[in-house]
Amino acid sequence: MPSHIRSAWFRTLGQLAAVLVLAALLGLAIGQPWPVLTVAALGVVAWHYWRLRKVLLRLTARERLRPGKGDGVWNELDRLMYRGQDEMRARKRRLLGILRAYRAAAAALPDAVVVVERNSQRALWFNKAATQLLGLRYPDDLQSPLGERLQPLSLSHWFAAGRNAEPMLDAASPVDPNLRLNLRLIPYSDEYWLLVARDVSKLLHLEQVRRDFVANVSHELRTPLTVVHGYLDMLDPADFPEWTPMLAEMQKQSQRMTQLVEDLLTLSRLEVQDKLADDDVAMAPMLATLRREAEALSQGRHAIVVQDEGGLDLHGSNKELHSAFSNLVSNAVRYTPAGGSITIRFAPEGAGAVLSVRDTGYGIPESHLPRITERFYRVSTSRSRESGGTGLGLSIVKHVLNLHQARLEIESQVGLGSTFSIHFTAERVHPRAMGYANASGMGHAELECVRDKEK
Repeated sequence: MPSHIRSAWFRTLGQLAAVLVLAALLGLAIGQPWPVLTVAALGVVAWHYWRLRKVLLRLTARERLRPGKGDGVWNELDRLMYRGQDEMRARKRRLLGILRAYRAAAAALPDAVVVVERNSQRALWFNKAATQLLGLRYPDDLQSPLGERLQPLSLSHWFAAGRNAEPMLDAASPVDPNLRLNLRLIPYSDEYWLLVARDVSKLLHLEQVRRDFVANVSHELRTPLTVVHGYLDMLDPADFPEWTPMLAEMQKQSQRMTQLVEDLLTLSRLEVQDKLADDDVAMAPMLATLRREAEALSQGRHAIVVQDEGGLDLHGSNKELHSAFSNLVSNAVRYTPAGGSITIRFAPEGAGAVLSVRDTGYGIPESHLPRITERFYRVSTSRSRESGGTGLGLSIVKHVLNLHQARLEIESQVGLGSTFSIHFTAERVHPRAMGYANASGMGHAELECVRDKEK
């Protein structure tokens, strides 16, 4: 207990004792000590109840009166209440200042910000940009259901997903269909969500310009590359022995340039596609093809293992899936030293399936993994050039998987190798048709016989 409160308490007790002593002396003087003492005690109690009543009335009325002069307990209580009220008012002023600053900052944002009540999906507050981008009007649209107000945007199912709602990357604005928006739903509490809408029209236009430029340049490069190839094929190294190393290097670099152009065209084509053909992709012959490609690229320098455990086939584009799988397999062969192994495994995973390519190669540092699927991104530039890679293979894989609603997971340790796993949802998987039992197209017993003969 602080010293000033302790002294005030003792002074109050002293005053009470003094009153009772004086009452006792007065009662003895008139010959009736107990009645006088009783009246004095009741008076003291009544006075304290009266002071307590004043405090309660003051708290109820929220009055802020300066404390009176005095040094008793009740005066100290008045001073504490006054100080508490001062501190409370100061805190409120600070909080109001912070709130005004946050609201001013949110109002100044170029992005539309809407506070949404979770259960009713009604707008509780929005900034000025929400009027320009979403067409919300203040105060008419406060407490209005956003699902109805922001038609033709389909928001009901999106709100129903809650924390699992994926961002809408390209949505037409209710104000102007030519205005393209990026919508994000941020559940920042159990009761309220934040709807953020950003104008991405310029970004999408620039992205389209970039795609057109890459596609046009790639198409234009095809013709001169064809001419270069033709002239190089006409030159016989036997006729020009001294040019043999130069001709070989020119052939190698022109082929690398051709592969780069083909990969750029493939990426350009994938970027403009909304969906792919929905064919039945037989995985047994697919895996057998991947084995042959890996063995041809490896030239006997690696152990190639194919594990077909799925008994499943896929729905999707056979051409594009083969392109994605082949990119992973070719990368595994290129970046695995001689004597290493590459394992291609297709197996069920819950209601879906997973295809993984595991190698015992150089491995990828963890700091590079978040950017490994970016176009032209290279972990080691010198090693990529030596292996003949274009830096676009994993970008093609990512785009193909996005179109198949699949995801790519990468696990890697430097010096121990990497595992690239493609996870397919249940919608992309169906039981395997009769006639294919494994990756080689043979029955299980036939495959074992072949393996025994090879051993």
